[in-house]
Amino acid sequence: MIIFLDIDGVMVPAKSWAPLVLLEDDFPAFSPKATSVLNSLLHPAGLKSHENVKVVLTTSHKNRFTIEEWKSIFRKRHISIEHLEVLITQAIGKNRKEEICIWFQEQAIADRFVILDDDTSLNDLPDHLKAHLVLTSSTIGLNQSHIGQIESIIQDKLIAA
Repeated sequence: MIIFLDIDGVMVPAKSWAPLVLLEDDFPAFSPKATSVLNSLLHPAGLKSHENVKVVLTTSHKNRFTIEEWKSIFRKRHISIEHLEVLITQAIGKNRKEEICIWFQEQAIADRFVILDDDTSLNDLPDHLKAHLVLTSSTIGLNQSHIGQIESIIQDKLIAA
């Protein structure tokens, strides 16, 4: 399974009325609710040992850190990600929707995937990609209310496979 993951508005709710809490690595703390949901996706009960979960960072911060630095950022927030990469396309200057579309054009993806983001422009994704989108509220972020939708997306792809 592949998780396309945004940070701001997903892992870090954007609350203009509340101060941003930075950890010692000068990156914002993640919401405990978002951390719990992401961990449940990364380490689901009953996951077959041969099935890998990969996270592809789509965040605007994606190029600020190396993969090892990103893994460290996640570890400091109690999230262990074995397979991590950043969304890389030759789409310099493109918006997230365009970057995701180009990524899928360049990849042969048969795996199950889910896109976790708060960017409403992703509502304009082609239907076959939009069906995998879980759109969070930027001020609330990822939380338990998204689990049913995520499970539905994942389960639909299991049945179709």
